[in-house]
Amino acid sequence: MEQTNMHDLALTAARSRLLAMEMVHRAASGHIGGSLSAMDILTELYFRVMQVNPEQPRDPARDRFVLSKGHCTPALYPTLAQRGFFPVERLKEFRRIDGQMSGHAEMHHVPGVDMSTGSLGQGISAAVGMALAGKADGRDYRVYTLLGDGEIEEGQVWEAAMAAAKYRLDNLCAIVDVNGLQIDGATADVMPSEPLDKKFAAFNWNVIPVDGHDFQALEDAFAAAAACKGMPTVLLARTVKGRGVSFMEGDYGWHGKAPNDEQFEKARAELAARIAELEGK
Repeated sequence: MEQTNMHDLALTAARSRLLAMEMVHRAASGHIGGSLSAMDILTELYFRVMQVNPEQPRDPARDRFVLSKGHCTPALYPTLAQRGFFPVERLKEFRRIDGQMSGHAEMHHVPGVDMSTGSLGQGISAAVGMALAGKADGRDYRVYTLLGDGEIEEGQVWEAAMAAAKYRLDNLCAIVDVNGLQIDGATADVMPSEPLDKKFAAFNWNVIPVDGHDFQALEDAFAAAAACKGMPTVLLARTVKGRGVSFMEGDYGWHGKAPNDEQFEKARAELAARIAELEGK
């Protein structure tokens, strides 16, 4: 990836993080921690990897994305807005009773959302269905789905993983946001899931560990996933929950809590400083 493109991706992600913080603070609710950890992954997908057209959000030939951890719309909605699916101004509708930007991903009113999600564990099953349909229809689109490392405690995730392997869905790429934290604490304490690499390999998946905040590493990993034939791929993306805001990083308490006015101003200052730094380069 060219250096300029890496810079542009970092700037886009930084702007999306600020938009996400404004959304959650304005609504006084929302899941900010896991949205911040996933922002670089979504930025890489929508601005470098996926074949999508904001002017034709339902194009049958498009790549598909399913936000299996459906509560992290503060990551998805700003990414879609910056990609041009709808005006950034619409983000002010987030979690408003008179708006259509619901707290969980909603496909009927938000352009660019390919599947309504929210009940954890179910999104990957929808992604498997999309990938299987693509194979049956002879289409060459790819399907991507993002899961949380707390979400994969759901048994349905592993049922879907078995199905994806059975049908040799090499057009499917799952990404697990491995930030090590969930609503009740560390995943290692709540319900240990490691070793994730060996578990997915045992389910006959191609496994690629990656730094979820390194755009070049993500680009290489997605390219390797596309090159893999005969089996689905999972990217185990190591990330930091609350990425970009010092007092939120690595703190599970920010899983689903909105900042108060004082906390918001501090977070906004840090995020704005990062944007200014990148704009000055």
